[in-house]
Parts: sequence; structure tokens; C-alpha cells
Amino acid sequence: MTVTRSNVALWVGLVAAVGVAALLGLGIGPVRLTPAEVWTALAGRGDVTAVAIMRDIRAPRVVLAALVGAALAMSGAALQGTMRNPLAEPYLLGVSGGAAVGAVIAVASRAPFGLVPVGAFGGAVVAVVLVLAIARAGAGRPDPRVLLMAGVVVGAFANAVIMVALASAPPDAVRNALWWMMGSVAGATWVQVGWLAAYAIASASALLLWAPEIDVLALGDDAAAGLGVDVDRAGRRAYILASLLAAATVAAAGLVGFVGLVVPHLVRSRAGRRHRAVIAAAGLAGAALLIAADLVARTLRAPSELPLGAVTALAGVPFFLVQLRRYR
Repeated sequence: MTVTRSNVALWVGLVAAVGVAALLGLGIGPVRLTPAEVWTALAGRGDVTAVAIMRDIRAPRVVLAALVGAALAMSGAALQGTMRNPLAEPYLLGVSGGAAVGAVIAVASRAPFGLVPVGAFGGAVVAVVLVLAIARAGAGRPDPRVLLMAGVVVGAFANAVIMVALASAPPDAVRNALWWMMGSVAGATWVQVGWLAAYAIASASALLLWAPEIDVLALGDDAAAGLGVDVDRAGRRAYILASLLAAATVAAAGLVGFVGLVVPHLVRSRAGRRHRAVIAAAGLAGAALLIAADLVARTLRAPSELPLGAVTALAGVPFFLVQLRRYR
């Protein structure tokens, strides 16, 4: 990618957006802290209460929100490029729904938290396989135009499976599960942050490594095959990596929709056509967006909190409808 003044402005702006969002997320709350107090508390100095609030509550919450937003946005950017469908994203393609089923099963089995992402990843892979199978049955091949409808069907089926699994659960468990399914980083811990970081960094790095293949896949199957790319293998690899990113976020924070749809559209016109740049830029923008969304979720109706997934949906649904009208 040629470095231009516009490129530099984009990356500086994205890094600055993440920094500003993080500073606001760390400073705003029932106990307001100035930027200087934030840095002092993060360093472990100053008021003991401020240090505890910062290190044990706000900092892990902000970092978890950043990781979830970055992973979802990168997953969405990869899926949109691979499927040549501007409406593709983990939530709408059923990946998040399948991951939720796997995570619910893992939690119901009382598996250690570190294995919950594995269950979510398994559910996401099953969802991807079902989506591809339905698309092939309807169009004879995984037509990108059919994949969206197949994802809606699989997502609805996943929600039904979750409801059946929770039908005989105690009321408290059902309430907690429903809140988790609406998305939240309220109970963030450094353990959660560590597990999500391990899963997300590994899969995001692989996605960036093979991003040039997505550039070729975006040209179409015939063109990609003519350029020597194994279309099926490259497509499956991109699906799996994007699924792992989405699955890890579901295990850590529940269902947070539309981030993977909105963010790639916001950065693609500035980041260019190379998916390595688009995916990386989407990661930064997604981190800033979800930190800001979580700040809105916990302050708009303070002292009560809104579900994080509800906040992102309020912005994402109108955006989706506009894009659907443009690309129909």
C-alpha cells in the first residue's frame, strides 16, 4: 500500500479515536476522574479507592470492549470481502448465533471458562457449515447472494435451540442467560481479557497474513481461480478465522450485533481496496466504537445499564436497512 498523507491521517485518526474513547471510558462513571487521575490510578498511585476502581473495574471493562469491537469488525471485514457481499457480518450470517449455542452448552456443562470459547467456536463452525449447505442447496453453490438469507435461517434456528435449552432452567439462570445474550462487558475481568486476547490475536494475525487471498477472492471465483488461488480452500480458511474471532467475542461478552456490518463500511472508502489495510483499520475503528457504545450503555440510564447489544443494534439496524436498499 502506497503511503500518502490521507493514509497517515487515517491511521493517526483511528489510533487517536481509540485513545480518546479509552480515556473517556476510564474517566467517566459514578466516580468521575480527570485524565491526570486516570493515569495516576493506572500506575497504582494516589487514592486507594480510585486505584481499585480503575484497575479492577474500569480498565478490564474498557480493554474487553476494545477487543470485542476489534474482533467483530475484523471478522465482518473479512467476511464481506470473501463473500463479495456488503451486508455480510457474523451476526447476520448465523455465526454469532451458532457460537452462542456452543457457549451455552459449554456453560451448562460447567466447563472451565477457558474452554467456553472452544464450545463457542465449535458452534460457530457448525453454523458456517449449515449456512454453506443451505446456500448450496438453494443455488447449487455457495452463492454470496444466498448466504445472507441462509444465515438468517441458521440464526433463527440457533435462537430456538437456546430457548429450548433454557426452557427448564431456573428463573435466575434464564434471566442471566438472556442478559448475556444481549451482550455486556459489565463483569469484565482480567482473566476474560487474557483469554479473549489469546484467541483474538492468534486468529486476527492469521487473517491479516492471508488477507491478500481475500483481495483475490473479492474479484470473483473465476478470476481468483484464473490467478492460481484455490478458491474453496481460501474461502474455508477465511470463514474459519472469521468464525473464531466472532466465537471468542460471544464467549467473552455475549451477542453484540452489527459491529461487523457497520465498521467495515466506515473505513473501506479511506483504507483502500487491500483487505490487509481494511481489516486492520476496521479493528481500530471497531475498538473505538464499542468502547463508546459501552460508555453509552452504562451512562445513558445510570445507575442502571442498557444491554450493550441493544445499543449497537439501535445504530446498526437503521444502517443495515439503508445498505439493504442500496444493494438490493
